[in-house]
Amino acid sequence: MQLIIGFLLATLVTFAAYRVHSLSKSGAFASAFVGTIIFGIGGLQWAILLLAFFITSTALTRAFKKRKQGLNEKFSKGGQRDAGQVFGNGGVATFFAALHFFVPHETWPFILFAAALAAVNADTWATELGVLNPNPPRMLTDLRKRVEKGTSGGVSLFGTGAALLGSAVIAALAVLFPPDGFSLNIGIFLLIMFAGLAGSLFDSLLGATVQAMYFCPADNKETEKHPLHTCGTETIHIRGWKWLDNDWVNFACGAMGVLAAMLLVGRV
Repeated sequence: MQLIIGFLLATLVTFAAYRVHSLSKSGAFASAFVGTIIFGIGGLQWAILLLAFFITSTALTRAFKKRKQGLNEKFSKGGQRDAGQVFGNGGVATFFAALHFFVPHETWPFILFAAALAAVNADTWATELGVLNPNPPRMLTDLRKRVEKGTSGGVSLFGTGAALLGSAVIAALAVLFPPDGFSLNIGIFLLIMFAGLAGSLFDSLLGATVQAMYFCPADNKETEKHPLHTCGTETIHIRGWKWLDNDWVNFACGAMGVLAAMLLVGRV
């Protein structure tokens, strides 16, 4: 029965998001699947974290859309999420929500679920709020090198602060709304928050090193877009692993959030 209720709630939320053009058709189907697992198996407390990620990321994308117009040529996709983006951001979290079905009396799946969402939320906040930074970011692998806003692997104190705040939102909700019968403390809050930040920084590291990047000869710009740039020109692969696109980088971000939480848990 809970799974059926989860499916109905997930479908309702997904339909609303599709109607306001936050999701493409493929993104809507993927979102309904992810929501059904998290709503239906995890329950309300798990769903609160998922909704917090989706609502805040969508709101930030829309709030600063005009500020990002000049940067759209760098990003592989726009603000309307497709299936790749949904699974890239929510795939790891969905796995731990499903795992909860087999170990319903254990707390650790929820903590790792929260860490995965904290990581992708941190990365999203850093990207969306980073455009407000008046100064250009620096390349993570060479902090002496300034790069254009929106460049994969670019970091700044402003963006890192935004990432930490985005991670803290998920961590706070996890502690305030734990699964029934569990009590989470300030130590778990810090664990999830810093695990999320670690995932976000790992995302930047991949962007600076092995993420697939392309070049538009017409605009003389580095971009994630392939096979065509915003101007319609075919882009040329210049570095990184061709298979490692932004969706896989986001997936790795969530996975690193989980790994960081596992490494930190012994210190709580």
